[in-house]
Parts: sequence; C-alpha cells; structure tokens
Amino acid sequence: AGFSYLWACVFKKPETNLENFYINRFGKVLYSMFFEGYTEKLWGRHPSEISADWGSQRVKGLSITALLKDMFKKVFGTKNKGEVETSLIEQFWYPKYGPGQLWETAAEKVKELGGKILTGCQVKKIMCEGRKVTSVVCDTAEGEKTFTGDIFISSMPVKDLILGMDGTKPCDTVIKIAEGLPYRDFVTVGLLVNKLNLKNETNKTTLGNIVPDCWIYVQDKGVKLGRIQIFNNWSPYMVEKPEDTVWIGLEYFCAEGDDFWNMSEEDCVKFATAELVKMGVISENEVLDSHREKVKKAYPAYFDTYKHFDTMIKFLDTFPNLYCVGRNGQHRYNNMDHSMLTAMETAEAIKTGKKSRKDIWNVNTEKEYHEEKSGN
Repeated sequence: AGFSYLWACVFKKPETNLENFYINRFGKVLYSMFFEGYTEKLWGRHPSEISADWGSQRVKGLSITALLKDMFKKVFGTKNKGEVETSLIEQFWYPKYGPGQLWETAAEKVKELGGKILTGCQVKKIMCEGRKVTSVVCDTAEGEKTFTGDIFISSMPVKDLILGMDGTKPCDTVIKIAEGLPYRDFVTVGLLVNKLNLKNETNKTTLGNIVPDCWIYVQDKGVKLGRIQIFNNWSPYMVEKPEDTVWIGLEYFCAEGDDFWNMSEEDCVKFATAELVKMGVISENEVLDSHREKVKKAYPAYFDTYKHFDTMIKFLDTFPNLYCVGRNGQHRYNNMDHSMLTAMETAEAIKTGKKSRKDIWNVNTEKEYHEEKSGN
C-alpha cells in the first residue's frame, strides 16, 4: 500500500473520472480496498464511469498526507478545528432527538411568524409565463389546487422541476439533460438489538460499552449492505434503553422498482438481519424490533447527462423569481449543512435584491468547508 501510494504521488493520473481521483490521493491498493467496492455499491456504477466532481465534493482535500498531518497535530495538541478536512471533523452539533427535531422546530417558528406549511401536496405542474414562474399545480387530499406566488424556492428534484414546467417549455436540449439525470434510491432497515458482537477497543467510556462509531462503512463485496449507523452514538436520547439495547440502521442503495426496492418489509428485515449475522455483527435471535424506510432520489448521481448540468443551470437562472436549493434542488450530493446554506444564501439574495445566483450554486464547490460560514 505504501509503495502504491508513492507511485501515485509521482505518476499522477488525469482526473477524468472518480477512479483516477481516488488513486491519485491514496494509491491503487488502498483505493481497491476501501473505495472501489463501496462506491460501486453506492452508485451501481464502477468509479471509472463516475465524474471526479463527486470525489472533489465529498472527499475534498483528504489524502494520505492530510491524514498524517491530522494525526501528528492531534498527538502534539496543535490541531485547529478551523483547519480540519471535511472527512476528519470529529465534533459537531446534533439535535437531541435526531435531525427531524431540527425541522419540527423550524416548522413551529414558521407558524409562529404567520407562515403556513402545507403537507401532502404533490407538485404536478410548474406554470410559467415568459421567464417567470406564476404558480404551481398540486394534487392534494381535497383534489387538484393551484398556488400562486411572487417568488418560488424549489427543493424538489431538479429533473422533475424541468420536466414539470408548463407554459414556457424548456428547449429540447435542456429536456434531454433533465431526462437523463441519474439518481440512486435508498432503503434503510432499523433494527433494535440486545447487543453488538463488535468489540469496543477504542473508547471504553461509551454508554453501554458499544463501539464509539456513528457510521461503519461496509466495503465487503460479499454483502449488499453499504453502511451501518449506530443511533445510540448520534444521541442516546433516541433510544429508550441506551445502556441495555442498541438501535442500528442498515443502509442499502438500490434503484426504485428493482427487486430489493420491491421486497416486502418482512423479507427486507430478514435479508438485512441475515447479512449482519453472516458478518458476525450480531448473533441469531438478537433482534427485538425493526422498521424500514424507503427514500426515492436520495442520492443525485454524477454520470450520464450530469456532464451537461451547467446548461440546465444557465436555463434556470433566466427565471428571476425561481431559486433552486438543497441536495435535489441543485442535483448536488451535499451534506445537510450545505443544503441549509443554499437556502440561507437564497434568503439573503431575496432580502437584498441580489440577482446573481452564483453564491447559491457555488455552495460546497470550493475546497474549504462551510460549517463556520453557516454559523454552526
């Protein structure tokens, strides 16, 4: 692995795809061990078919050199949290009862200020006149309704936004780009278990003496499972008896409509449990409770027509009262803080009358991390 990394330092590959991006930073051996199989699980494509943009956004400045620097700074007590690579951040704020609590609180604030939040509405059409959005047509529990407005902020999949435009139709080029934008869908299986068989050799003070990780990535190609979450470690308040039981989330990446997506919940739980037993993470008959969630278009993907995405941005920017925010709204694989920051930049642009969308589209495209900027 060491010689492979040194070779990669001297003989750089052109970063025309994600595979070359990873090899340049870690060498071929470590790439094959830690990135190749997992990335193919996640996207359903080999890294050689995926744009390097994904790596530069999610891995940013992380490399063997960055890892060694971080390690020595930690040893000598000179580590500055403002200089940490994104993937090496060790502390951050997390809601007591999980991320949903953040949005429940935000919803309450909106209502206190006189705002109205409508749920159970599915956008069917985005009505446009010239270069202006005038209304959206939605299916609701009371039937079809039209909502008019002066300014529209969209976090819906940009593919659906473009294809749903009526009145002013996008040109054929933009429509073809939108039709070809790829996504990866997501299934998570939650299991409540008595204990994990993984040994805690890192931090013995962890509540319940479980391993201290929030996430465990599964590179093993012999199982479909991509990642394990340990909810006790995100916040023990999300578990009724955190000293006696462990809630874990098993993450699977798939395509809407495929065999895994269409599994019954019972079969899906059995499949996930069997994989954990096979891996030795839990023993037979340890599962006390379970729950499954399916999420469409969870991961905007960086291949197929994504290479022409700038053409779509130029088209969308011709609508002065339309703003695209969030992971799906910008077709960008952002973390939650970056997605929130796109909305903050949008609010600032609306308040100040700023016409350029550059700051909104550019969130998380620079190398530095944005947590300090977003006030976290």
